[in-house]
Amino acid sequence: MDFLTIISIIVFLVSLFIAYYLGNKFGSFKTNKYWENEIPNYRKDAIMKSRAVLGGQFSEQLAPYLPNFDYLPTECKFLGKPIDFIVFKGMDEKKIDEVVFVEVKSGNSKLNQHEKNLKDTIDKKRVKWVEYRIPEGLTEKKDIEDKIEEFTKLEKKKWWR
Repeated sequence: MDFLTIISIIVFLVSLFIAYYLGNKFGSFKTNKYWENEIPNYRKDAIMKSRAVLGGQFSEQLAPYLPNFDYLPTECKFLGKPIDFIVFKGMDEKKIDEVVFVEVKSGNSKLNQHEKNLKDTIDKKRVKWVEYRIPEGLTEKKDIEDKIEEFTKLEKKKWWR
């Protein structure tokens, strides 16, 4: 190879490197300009969605006090997730004769998958009553740290059997 060919190859490679570098810088500049213009839109959208969610949560809790709500506010217990309210109909008269699950929706909102699943479970009457008793060792009057330590030792023994 002669000297002129080697110089041509070097100039070509340097030109290629410079073109790559400039293209990369130009692309980065263009991308940064795009995001400079778009970030305010994304922030505005996020703020609007956040306000809608907060407004929905607020109105969910106010629902028992709004017109056309079929149950007494004093008989409604707010949960929020996975259902908005459990209504204990008759609780004010100290005779609960019905338990109602209430999901509050506004506008065109629809049940999500968890809510649909809960509704299906309730419709199929797969609901039961369970009474849980606190272990006796935890209700004795002793130092709370001692109670917790004793209880955890007992639980570990049960798990390792």
